[in-house]
Amino acid sequence: MKLHHSPASPFVRKVMAAAILRGIEGRIETVATDPHVSPAALLRDNPLSKIPCLITDDGMAVYDSPVICEYLDTLGDAPPLFPPTGSKARLAAQVRQALADGIMDAAVARRMRFGKPVDEARAAFLDRQKAAVERGLAALEADPPRGLSDIGAVSVGCALGYLDFRFANEPWRPAHPRLATWFEEVSALPAMARTAPPK
Repeated sequence: MKLHHSPASPFVRKVMAAAILRGIEGRIETVATDPHVSPAALLRDNPLSKIPCLITDDGMAVYDSPVICEYLDTLGDAPPLFPPTGSKARLAAQVRQALADGIMDAAVARRMRFGKPVDEARAAFLDRQKAAVERGLAALEADPPRGLSDIGAVSVGCALGYLDFRFANEPWRPAHPRLATWFEEVSALPAMARTAPPK
């Protein structure tokens, strides 16, 4: 398999963390890709010019990160990251994944506008994204994950890691001590430690 990859992307990190947890990391060849320049190789595989994008062994292009992670969950012999279909545990994991992905979406949107002129409309947009992150963190603090056993927890770990990576000047830990304790514990695990963004 091949994965259009950038170590700075929290969504790519989620896929790689899932692959490690599934014990199939060695089956994935990473291809350095900058989606912002819309390279032909990426456009051939994903017309949206977004990463991550996985090419399966039989040549099928799979995107985006929730879909890729669900596909990876069908491979390998490690415990699944997606609980059984139809279970409350699966629904809870997917909702937590959606919340974490929303935090990442909002944080990436803010990051993409760094250094650009800020008019009233853009300032309002950036404020909305920041508020979304803050509300998402508050929801996670009220009910933090346990361990790194499902796709929701993996997604939360990647979201918090991205906040540390891109918004270190906006520390989230003081207001979210339960979440901070959980994140410190899981950050030492191979799936998180080996996929940490570059410093």
